[in-house]
Amino acid sequence: MTAIRGRSVVPSPGRLGLMEPTAREDLDVLGWNDEAAVDVLWSLSRAPDADLALRALIRIRAAQTEADWAEIDRLLRTDRRFRSRLLATLGASDALGDHLVAETDAWRLLLIEKLPSAEQARAEMLAAVQAEPEPDAGDSLLFRAGVSGPTAVSLLRVAYRNLVLRLAAQDLAPVVEDEPVLFLPEVGAHLSDLADAALTAALAVAVREVLGDDPLTGRLAVIAMGKCGARELNYVSDVDVVFVAEPADTTSARLAGEMMRVGSLAFFEVDAALRPEGKRGAMTRTLDSHLAYYQRWAKTWEFQALLKARAMTGDLALGREYTEATAPLVWSAAERDDFVVDVQAMRRRVEALVPENERDRNLKLGRGGLRDVEFAVQLMQMVHGRADESLRVASTLDAIDALTDGGYVGRTDGANLHASYEFLRGLEHRLQLQRLSRTHLLPDLQDAAALRPLARAAHIRPEGRSDATEVLRRELRRQRTRVRQLHEKLFYRPLLEAVTRFDTDSLYLQNQSAQRQLAALGYAKPERALAHIKALGSARGRRGQIQMLILPGLLQHISDTPDPDAGLLNYRRLCDELVDAEWFLRLLRDDGVVAEQLMHVLGTSEYIADLLMRSPDVIALYSSGASGPKLCEVTSDEVVKGLIASVRRQADPRKAIAVARSHRRAELARIASADLLGLMDVREVCRALSTVWAAVINAALEKVIAATTDESGEVPARMAVIGMGRLGGGELGYGSDADVLFVCDPIEGEDETTALRWAQNVADNVRALLGTPSADPPLEVDVGLRPEGKNGPIVRSLASYRAYYEQWAQAWEVQALLRAHAVAGDPELGLEFLHMIDAIRYPEGGVSADAVREIRRIKARVDAERLPRGADPTTHTKLGRGGLADVEWTVQLLQLRYAHKHPELHRTSTLEALEAIEAAELLPAEQVAMLTEAWLTATRARNALVLVRGKPVDQLPGPGRELRAIAYAAGWPQDEAVEFLEHYLRVTRRAKGVVTEVFGE
Repeated sequence: MTAIRGRSVVPSPGRLGLMEPTAREDLDVLGWNDEAAVDVLWSLSRAPDADLALRALIRIRAAQTEADWAEIDRLLRTDRRFRSRLLATLGASDALGDHLVAETDAWRLLLIEKLPSAEQARAEMLAAVQAEPEPDAGDSLLFRAGVSGPTAVSLLRVAYRNLVLRLAAQDLAPVVEDEPVLFLPEVGAHLSDLADAALTAALAVAVREVLGDDPLTGRLAVIAMGKCGARELNYVSDVDVVFVAEPADTTSARLAGEMMRVGSLAFFEVDAALRPEGKRGAMTRTLDSHLAYYQRWAKTWEFQALLKARAMTGDLALGREYTEATAPLVWSAAERDDFVVDVQAMRRRVEALVPENERDRNLKLGRGGLRDVEFAVQLMQMVHGRADESLRVASTLDAIDALTDGGYVGRTDGANLHASYEFLRGLEHRLQLQRLSRTHLLPDLQDAAALRPLARAAHIRPEGRSDATEVLRRELRRQRTRVRQLHEKLFYRPLLEAVTRFDTDSLYLQNQSAQRQLAALGYAKPERALAHIKALGSARGRRGQIQMLILPGLLQHISDTPDPDAGLLNYRRLCDELVDAEWFLRLLRDDGVVAEQLMHVLGTSEYIADLLMRSPDVIALYSSGASGPKLCEVTSDEVVKGLIASVRRQADPRKAIAVARSHRRAELARIASADLLGLMDVREVCRALSTVWAAVINAALEKVIAATTDESGEVPARMAVIGMGRLGGGELGYGSDADVLFVCDPIEGEDETTALRWAQNVADNVRALLGTPSADPPLEVDVGLRPEGKNGPIVRSLASYRAYYEQWAQAWEVQALLRAHAVAGDPELGLEFLHMIDAIRYPEGGVSADAVREIRRIKARVDAERLPRGADPTTHTKLGRGGLADVEWTVQLLQLRYAHKHPELHRTSTLEALEAIEAAELLPAEQVAMLTEAWLTATRARNALVLVRGKPVDQLPGPGRELRAIAYAAGWPQDEAVEFLEHYLRVTRRAKGVVTEVFGE
């Protein structure tokens, strides 16, 4: 015995993975203990269970004659293909090992090169019982056996097991040697052919048993259902059948019953429970009886079962008549009321029946199991197959591919679903082969000894430090998790129900039917809507396919908005803008939340629709993340950091401002979308809008200053921007301008005139850059609140501001300073400015009585003169009764009168100041609540006006379509638009009473 580096060339039992104590003796018995047997020994080590294979070989050795064993031994040593087939089979299947021991010549079947065709398999099965064709059989597989009774059953069992042996051996061979792989669809098709052949022979025995030598006068067709009907059968599975007979009499029922009995004894369980009325129904029915039942009484699951119906044996012409007559019923079943809900409920019931302790081990019925794939695929087939004949396939894998090719499932999801289903089915095959038993239950996942042969039979090998069993556990978890996620994504997809609400003609865009459907959904101009739909669906290739898939659901969602026609137009415009963005339609197809929310937005808000055309990436934020809506996962501070960083990377100020506009546009789209969808309240919206406005101003100022800096990097002055009005209060709305003051402070040693000239140039450039016309909401920087108004300089020095305010400040200017807050530029200068004006807006002893009287006089004049001509004073959100101006003037009057006594009133925000007024007990709590509610209600209404109209508007309309849209945008149901208006009037009327009381003191 030769050794290499101290180790024998002949591997020991331990190196071969043999654990049985008798392994060495068994190898000696076989004569496999020398160098000539090394190849066989290493092949044996690769068998799924080497010990099981070795035990079976010893038994086969004992059952064979010396001459036959010598032939087997020679083939094992010299014929790699034979060796791989025999050792893989013995190591994977105890039951097939028993068969090889009992049928001493069965090993010769492994020498046959090719698997039998369907016709050859049928011929072998019929020959086993000496069956002959029935006279005048024609296009029928009707035979009469020459033997019957227990003898026939025994002969059929052996013949069928021989056929299964040949298939299993070729299927398993690649586990041991490098042999051609039989892929899952091939295995399922072969097994289905074997089942067809087996039941053809069983029917031949039944004819002999029931009729003897009497002629067969009726017609009987056997319809394969389930996996056999789809030609994707397991190694061991029930074979579901339905019988069609002409006539459906006692003889046909006896033939059917006898065929099932023989088949169940010889091969596998033959089950006719899928027939009309189930086990309580007649065994055979005529074709007309079948059709009458399906048209009147059948439940949803029965149509789902018909999806895989196939003429199997018997009178094939009658069988084809059955499948052709029932197929249209399958593809119209989705139009039944609650079809999708019924199928979903049935899947939940099936899952609930699995015992808790088996759910992780049940490959078929557990979470993430085979049924999850099959139910999801069949549901999508039946819903979309009404209009798309490419989906009318029986095999699950073919259906997954068809759904993927048709755009109903994303390419990645389709590939993952296909791979996971193949993995689980392959594992199921290996599990059933072990004992040729009908099981879907994995061994205890912690039982490594039981899992190891299964893992090896499934061709799973160690990876790194993980052995095959650990790799199997990990892969099983991964595949089942993926299946469950895809199941929930596809099976509970909202668009499925939406598609079922459209009749088939509408799905094909037949003009009259589709227009009627669109009109019923609330489209005012259905002919124009249909034109949009046709244009969307006519896109080339996959894009058009996905459009036709998702449009029924989208149309349903848009119909729930105030203006479906505008919503559909906006959707078409958006699709035109995103014609090259493949992610967009995939997102709408795969994420029902995004689809529903985007349609809600497009049918409600012209403002957001326009923003999304240029910032479509925001649409991805309509989805949900781990912590909730993605629209709210982004914070304004994060947006500001990104905006500033992007602007700083641009050398050209114009390009920098374009980048800033882009960030602002996206942020406006995000804020407005979250607002409209009820994810942000009024305070949050105003704060976010103010933050992004301040960031844009700051970025523009920084970039312009950098562009005007000389080579030394020095500037003649510090600059700051002071926010006034709503910007200063952090309460901007969508239609608000940015009121600001520019302040500078010359650097020590610099000439003040030079510094002011430089600062004036910077301010002019900032305003010009921001004011450049564009398709975005305007970036108007308003300096009208500066000292001396339109006659005063745009920029003043800090000293100039101090001198002016101390000597010349008028009452309204002091009032305006109450909302002044540094928003951009040099933070220290901004703070110095605020400290300086504190002495003006919060003077010791309070503002003078003359100033208070002046404020009251100005307020009265504003009420009388500023309201636009024709405006309704009760519903003008800004200047109307109890509107924004009323509340803000009231708060500011109280600040002017009492802020010197109550430092907590030093607030630029109206809402924060109201809270301080209540805390200081300057007004009763109920009056503060009235003012707060009025301010929030008016701001919400004003924002809603902009969202709906797409431009700044302050006047609420009267009852009608536009008011419904504005009420909807403000968070009210469409049918409560009048209630929304009444609420607004009631709230503002109460607030006006408080305003009148405060200003009348």
